[in-house]
Amino acid sequence: MQHLLSIESLTAAEILKTIDLAKKLKATRGMETSKPLAGECWGLLFSKSSTRTRVSFEVGIRELGGEALFLSSSEIQLGRGEPIEDTARVLGRMIHGAVIRTFKQSDIETFAALSGIPTINALTDEEHPCQILADLLTIEELHGSLDGLKVAFIGDADCNMGRSWIWAAARLGFELRLACPELYRPPAELIARAEAAGGAVTITNDPEEAAHGADILYTDVWVSMGKEEEAEYRTAQFTRYQINDSVVAAAAPKAHVLHCLPAYRGKEITAEVFERHADAIFQQAENRLHAQKAVMTLLKS
Repeated sequence: MQHLLSIESLTAAEILKTIDLAKKLKATRGMETSKPLAGECWGLLFSKSSTRTRVSFEVGIRELGGEALFLSSSEIQLGRGEPIEDTARVLGRMIHGAVIRTFKQSDIETFAALSGIPTINALTDEEHPCQILADLLTIEELHGSLDGLKVAFIGDADCNMGRSWIWAAARLGFELRLACPELYRPPAELIARAEAAGGAVTITNDPEEAAHGADILYTDVWVSMGKEEEAEYRTAQFTRYQINDSVVAAAAPKAHVLHCLPAYRGKEITAEVFERHADAIFQQAENRLHAQKAVMTLLKS
């Protein structure tokens, strides 16, 4: 693995290898003898704000022996219109790896191609692979296995999380149900590609139908970063697409509820359901650190 650009670009073997290593790194945290990033400086190029992504990567880089250099778009020339091609060729001569959180997937792919250094997608409008790897690690811990899994994603199925779940299902062969309004369905071409790759994806406009017998109930915010001007309209469209007691009751008896955070209680999830499943949700958040350490370790191997 040279880069982590998307779940679509990974094989099933690479996903499972990452999860397995993340479990080992989690179990041995604080006892590590290997420092694969020793003597290295990794840049964090963020055009979108974050809490979990920034902290987990900065801590992870340091625990792997490296140094983290945070570069927000407002502080470098990229934010003043310098082409990503030029930024890539400059930083590729100075830093040892890049973690990029931005809008366009093509910018990360261009950076990876021109910089010559390991590049990690820490979120784009198309995919959020780091989050999905942490989610899969969490599900394996909570559920015991990824085999025969049934996941219900409720909300904006065409957001980066919905798309990443589609590719996770395609690569690992589990069942994914998407519950969303008609306007927020993934493109038919994307679903067709995923199904051709082995994905079992169904789409419905009924959250309880999607949740029926599901092992995992998953949601994300209704208004993603960059969509704030659509907040009022989106809120009206997604009112039905909430994880609440009725949706939980439709799921499997021991179903787990996950949320990639931040959570807006009373919108995509009720406060009551969130708090009942808070332990799993914050275990999921912690696992960002361990999954990302695994990714960086594998990129250096």
